[in-house]
Formats: sequence, C-alpha cells, structure tokens
Amino acid sequence: MSEVLREIGMIARALDSISNIEFKELDLNRGQYLYLVRIYENPGIIQEQLAELIMVDRTTISRAINRLQEKGFIYRQEDQTNKKIKRLYVTRKGQELYPYIIRENDYSTQTALAGLTPADIQQLQEYLHIVRENVGSDWEFVKKGNKRSY
Repeated sequence: MSEVLREIGMIARALDSISNIEFKELDLNRGQYLYLVRIYENPGIIQEQLAELIMVDRTTISRAINRLQEKGFIYRQEDQTNKKIKRLYVTRKGQELYPYIIRENDYSTQTALAGLTPADIQQLQEYLHIVRENVGSDWEFVKKGNKRSY
C-alpha cells in the first residue's frame, strides 16, 4: 500500500498546526485563517460556494463562518436580488490580517519546497492537482449520500 496519502496528511496536519500557533495571537484558530483568506479573495461568496471551495460539509462551514463573524472578521450581507442569499465579506479588521496570513503562507511554502528545483515544484504541483481532482470527485460522490464500493 502506498504511503502517499499518509505523507500528504502529515504535511497538511503539520502546516495546519504551525498556522494555528502562529495565528493564535490574531484570535484565529482551528483553520479559521483558511476561511478568512478565501472570503477575502472571493468577496461576496456565498456559504455553499465557500464549502465547495474548501471541501468541507455544511456544519463545518456554518460553524467557522459564525465564529469569524462573532470575532468581527467577516460579515454577511443580503443579496440584492434574492434576500435569502447571504453574501460573505471581510471586515476592515479581517482585511488587516490578510497580509500577515499571506506572509506566513509564503514562508511555509518556501520551507516546504526547500531543496526542490523549479521543475520539481512544477511537476509536484501537476501531480497534486490530479490527486485533488480525484479526491474532489470522490468528495462530491460521497457528499451526495452515495456509498463507495471497495
């Protein structure tokens, strides 16, 4: 059995733990920085789109958005054509954190990719894109209540 997914998981957990430690002083925890960045980069995104973008379930996205709103990092605004739709935006307080989060991301990227050539990085990115597409398809399948056949 290949250890590729274990390696990817260990990398993801380590980077997430580092970020949680780094962002604790900003009052961001449990991956909230990821939601904040995606809302910043996609102003007016709706909750369902954000869940799809990050590949999390409705309960997880709802909890994260509520916490970010309670902390004053984001706000919801009614859509002008459909009042049922609430669009998400980053507040000034949240906007001030974006450069710090990106700096941390850039540092983590440099650290993680140290020793790889530009060609290695490009190849890795292409492989990871394929893996993400495969997992994304499986996520969509399972999310709809389907059972995978082993």
